[in-house]
Amino acid sequence: MSTPFYVSPEQLMRDRADFARKGIARGRALVSLQYADGIVFASENPSAALHKVSEIYDRIAFAAVGRYNEFENLRIAGVRLADMRGYAYDRRDVTGRGLANAYAQTLGTIFSSGGEKPYEVELFVGEIGDSAEDDQLYRLTYDGQVVDEHGFAAIGGAAESVGGYLKERYTQGATLEDAIRLAVAALGHTDTDDREIAAKDLEVAVLDRNRTQPRKFRRIRPATLVEILSSVTTKPQVEEAKPAAVEAPAEKTVEKAGENAGDKSAEKPVADSPLAPPAEDDGEPPIAPPLD
Repeated sequence: MSTPFYVSPEQLMRDRADFARKGIARGRALVSLQYADGIVFASENPSAALHKVSEIYDRIAFAAVGRYNEFENLRIAGVRLADMRGYAYDRRDVTGRGLANAYAQTLGTIFSSGGEKPYEVELFVGEIGDSAEDDQLYRLTYDGQVVDEHGFAAIGGAAESVGGYLKERYTQGATLEDAIRLAVAALGHTDTDDREIAAKDLEVAVLDRNRTQPRKFRRIRPATLVEILSSVTTKPQVEEAKPAAVEAPAEKTVEKAGENAGDKSAEKPVADSPLAPPAEDDGEPPIAPPLD
């Protein structure tokens, strides 16, 4: 009987970790952002049937990157666990922290086991509360590590560049539209250039605490994404142009009339308002009021 090759435990764990990271790096990035009314998840996913973001329970969502068959098995297991716990005890006993711990135990056991390969997946488990301070977002790695994220997080192949983009531009308490625009811009950001992602190639879903239904999960349709991504606000430009169009011509006209009238200008009832009536019989045409 031949003697098997000896591999140190450190080398074995290092090889398994490299194997899992290479599989995850081949997947497209996924972004999670906390906004004023919940949590938004966004990813580049051309498929309309194979979802990366799904609902687990009333206030809990699941998002993943990597091998689809592996994280789909984890999603189904999470749904069953949440349903059984909510049915046996109470729906309030189903929490994102409990599901994150269950996923961590499963991934850690698979990674440390020598009988099967490690899962090539990374996960998000998000839960919303009654206020933004109560929202929770957990990131789980292939080896079962759990990280409590705040504000934003990115997983997948280009997670470093996407995360750096979000770190520079993320603002707390943003609206849903602003959060979606930032998430989509971050997904298209690379170290060399930025690219635009079509709405049909995006998968966006939110946990919205303002929904009247007990289930707070909803998907953003491509038609709605087109409106959000193409909308441009012009309010600051209108506010800056309004004083120049109304006040400036009136002041110049009053000053010109005063210079031409000579000594008679002292007799004119010049008021601070641009709508003040001109003096009578001064030999000058009346000053028309400016248009609103």
